Amino acid sequence: MSEKIYSSDFLVIGSGLSGQLFSLKAAKHGSVNIVTKGRLTDSATERAQGGIAAVVSADDSIELHVEDTIRVGDGLCHRDVVEQIVKDGPARIQELVDLGVDFCEDEDTGNFELGLEGGHSKRRVLHVKDYTGEAIELALAKRLRSQEGITIHENHMAVNLVVRNNRVYGAYVLDINTNEVERFVAKAVILATGGAGRVFLYTSNPDVATGDGISMAFRAGATVMNLEMVQFHPTLLYHHKIRSFLISEALRGEGARLLGPDGKRFMPEYHEDAELAPRDVVARAIDTELKKTGADHVWLDISFKDSKFIKDRFPHIYETCLEGGIDITKSPIPVVPAAHYMMGGVKADINGQTDVAGLYAIGETACTGLHGANRLASNSLLEAAVLAHNASVKASEELKEKIEPMDIPSWDPGEATDPDELVVISHLWEEIRRMMINYVGIARSNKRLIRARNRIEFIQKEINEFYWDFKITPDLVELRDISTLAELIIRMARMRRESRGAHYNIDFPEESKEVVDTIMRKGYTAVE
Repeated sequence: MSEKIYSSDFLVIGSGLSGQLFSLKAAKHGSVNIVTKGRLTDSATERAQGGIAAVVSADDSIELHVEDTIRVGDGLCHRDVVEQIVKDGPARIQELVDLGVDFCEDEDTGNFELGLEGGHSKRRVLHVKDYTGEAIELALAKRLRSQEGITIHENHMAVNLVVRNNRVYGAYVLDINTNEVERFVAKAVILATGGAGRVFLYTSNPDVATGDGISMAFRAGATVMNLEMVQFHPTLLYHHKIRSFLISEALRGEGARLLGPDGKRFMPEYHEDAELAPRDVVARAIDTELKKTGADHVWLDISFKDSKFIKDRFPHIYETCLEGGIDITKSPIPVVPAAHYMMGGVKADINGQTDVAGLYAIGETACTGLHGANRLASNSLLEAAVLAHNASVKASEELKEKIEPMDIPSWDPGEATDPDELVVISHLWEEIRRMMINYVGIARSNKRLIRARNRIEFIQKEINEFYWDFKITPDLVELRDISTLAELIIRMARMRRESRGAHYNIDFPEESKEVVDTIMRKGYTAVE
């Protein structure tokens, strides 16, 4: 049994933009422990190429950004949440600048250089070339490492939350280096674990995106919402050696065109905005073209633009593709759609508060109602920054309340032994991900969802039968988490008897007149 125990005012699980920014702010009011599965900067934020959307030019307005978000969200956005987050955007941008993020500026005017992406009516995407997320992560990490009151635990993986009488008191955390489960006690726990793209076979997400925070929150009794709303990014690089590399929507914002296997442009046939249509429209169009032609990818072509412009605007994409033998200044890029972003997540308010006392969900882990049925491009980093700020204010206020700490018992492994057949874990992992991409991907149907439901129930039974027989390992924990997420996504997809935004069911091709959120928590299922 592990005797290690760590105490702090705030326990932050995850280290993307939302987790890092929250920690920097909360450290002014109390002690912070940050738990992260890999390195501090291993996150989906690090991979964000396009940028962060905010109203920072005189040509734009809060009202336009709000309406763009709601239109792309296909009726499911919560207007009050959209208005609050968009309104707070400029302040959060200034904060990131003050923390050392060097957004690109126009050489002539000195103003921010703003990109255009699908669904936006104005140029409003601030960026650092095509590696915005990496620049944000590195700037925040530099501050974090020198900030007093913050302890960073890299290579630590949260296993379970500790909840009593609907209040969270901390978490059990696996030290991946020692393979021991440690106890972390805190007055507030902040889930900033990102999304769950790894539930699907093809994804732009990093390896750490296995839905841990959402899965833990659900097991602890928190409500989850709209998990069937999974956004597939239209353009992941299709390459036999380079995995999970996203080709930013910003290319299409700068005029790149999608071409079918025959070399002909096809998007004007699907939407009046062509390549700049909302992501769900573009992803479904590509999926349709692939099914019609039997091809394994389509092409994205920006080679007709000036070579110097391409290399200067998209240096990371240019260099990565070149490593794979593709010169994007001369040739089109092979691309396929891939799971990219979870619009659904742990139900949270504008301050990141969940319905479990002391438990917060921020960033992609949360579902606030901002994104609705389909995320507007580059609104994710905006939400992460705003929720990190709001949650830090609210959680710091709650420190004033007298909360008696709980004596968390040591982790009891029981009679668990070392896993003797690791192939079982890897096989089930592969089976879940392949099943999800085939049956619960871009285009769904009642039959596909029923097949997926039946299969996941059988897999869950297998996992539950052997999970506690073995000592905890990262692979075993992640297998349990992705199986939980897969089950939740399938069940909530079956609840939504319509097609809306990212959820498309060929048996219910029309939108329902009634706009509802799908809601689930232990022992309770509903639409609201």
